[in-house]
Amino acid sequence: MNSNAPLSYCPDLLQYSRRRTREVMVGNVGLGGNHPIRVQSMITSDTRDTPACVAEVLALAEAGCEIVRITAQTRIYAANLENIAREVRAAKCEVPLVADIHFKPDAALEAAKWVEKIRVNPGNYADKKKFEIREYSDAQYAEELERIREEFTPLVKLCKDLGRAMRIGTNHGSLSDRIMNRYGDTPLGMCESALEFARLARENDYHNFVFSMKASNPKVMIEAYRLLVARLDEEGPDWNYPIHLGVTEAGDGEDGRIKSAIGIGSLLADGIGDTIRVSLTEDAVHEIPVAQALAAPYNEHRPCGDLSSNSRARTSHESNKMVYNPFSYERRRSSMITVMGHELGSDRTVRVFTTQERWNAVAHKISGMGDFKPEIIAEKSGVLEIDPRDAAAVSALNRELEPRLVTVVDGLDLEVIHAFRILAFRVDPRHPVLLKDTLHPPHGETDFTQALLPAAQNIGSLLCDGIGDAVLVRGEAAPGQSLRLAYNILQAAGSRIFKTDYVACPSCGRTLFNLQSTTQKIRAATGHLKGVRIAVMGCIVNGPGEMADADFGYVGGAPNKINLYVGKTAVKFNIPEGEAVDRLIDLIREHGKWVDAPDSVSV
Repeated sequence: MNSNAPLSYCPDLLQYSRRRTREVMVGNVGLGGNHPIRVQSMITSDTRDTPACVAEVLALAEAGCEIVRITAQTRIYAANLENIAREVRAAKCEVPLVADIHFKPDAALEAAKWVEKIRVNPGNYADKKKFEIREYSDAQYAEELERIREEFTPLVKLCKDLGRAMRIGTNHGSLSDRIMNRYGDTPLGMCESALEFARLARENDYHNFVFSMKASNPKVMIEAYRLLVARLDEEGPDWNYPIHLGVTEAGDGEDGRIKSAIGIGSLLADGIGDTIRVSLTEDAVHEIPVAQALAAPYNEHRPCGDLSSNSRARTSHESNKMVYNPFSYERRRSSMITVMGHELGSDRTVRVFTTQERWNAVAHKISGMGDFKPEIIAEKSGVLEIDPRDAAAVSALNRELEPRLVTVVDGLDLEVIHAFRILAFRVDPRHPVLLKDTLHPPHGETDFTQALLPAAQNIGSLLCDGIGDAVLVRGEAAPGQSLRLAYNILQAAGSRIFKTDYVACPSCGRTLFNLQSTTQKIRAATGHLKGVRIAVMGCIVNGPGEMADADFGYVGGAPNKINLYVGKTAVKFNIPEGEAVDRLIDLIREHGKWVDAPDSVSV
């Protein structure tokens, strides 16, 4: 794709405009069309345990969840959805139920009798995932598609007859061997996998479906969704299906929320997304307020700065052209400069700024702050603050002979993402950019949970676009917490790796061990390993695939038994759960990536 061409996935890159889609009904809840962005989640109980499942569904509905998903591993599990649905309705709860299907077409056919929506994964619904390397001729590829047509069409027809909805949900970690061998482990492969199933649905005049393109890496997830929407637009106006957003295996705590805000928030800001699920390795009810907070600005139609009425912003001249490829990450090519002894710009480390006031507040303990220390004081950096719509200011900067650190001035009637995109489009790329999380810094104390999501969305989204050479977080007032937030955003966006990175799935009925306690135990033992990526997976659905980006994996293989992976290769099998964390540490040692933990430092 031409990186200088206008974005084909986004209605308007410089102001919010929601993508127009057709309406898809999930029971009595509408997706897309003129409906608000819907919030959904997934229960964790064993699907055969009716009382536990009903209790979880009711608790999620009470928390504000609008659609609830339940795993259905086999036809036997799927059959109990009848009892769950009956008891949920008897409790006067009308929240739509979704069956989550992997591997078993017969389970999908059974589940469709009892629930309002079926989620199928094209990577493992009647397809193979054995990591086999082979070349598929066109004839062999067509033969495989015909086999899938035979397996998938009965479900399509049943959903059409019963008025059920469907999600065609591609996961980066579970692409089939056929797709992997032709397209690779890529966003393109993810899109092609979903489009194949969508074409089969359309062959039967079935259109009550949505798409998803989930990945644990926010960059991959963002690129895959953008490419999907661009491909749908190319297919024609009647391919305007709603989109389900999510970062899969986001993890827990602050890290899980930051990853979710970067991936989901970035796409929502571009008008993409009709329903969202925040996947946290925590009790499912904790996902709901996070998802609601991400969706709220768009459901409330918050004004984003009326660029259409501002001639300085809405000019059609060359300065508004794209400066990056939205479908393939590449960092903006700024020049290297030195500020307060730190090199930034070019391919140098993305630096962390703070204000003079906050520097003063932590000055006495900077030497002991470890990886969360401030590096540059904004007021002493010489940064130039401009309104990127001011043609005279931009022109003057671009005439300067030497590269200059630049940022957006506070107080503008622009959303942060749009403001910095305008800046990146108009300012000569040799000038490094300092990103801010807000253009309206608060005064006094702030709520950290409220500051975290917009900071992650704004800074993380821009970093994933390749924009930004330094960051300044001001939405959180506490000096230490604002610095930690800045570093954690850089880590989640893949811009600066300074600690262990975890890929941890949310629990579900397939999970073979306690994910929450196990994840915390693994964090406690390995959290000091800089740059090591560890995947913690409850089962094999996405485990091996999502672990392609991980160094080591801890995966449920059977009840109370753990398999350990190096990359996507299983190397230790059926380890008793009580021994598995120690064996994981041994495995990390064997591969030369273990170091002893330093003394802890409080920030």
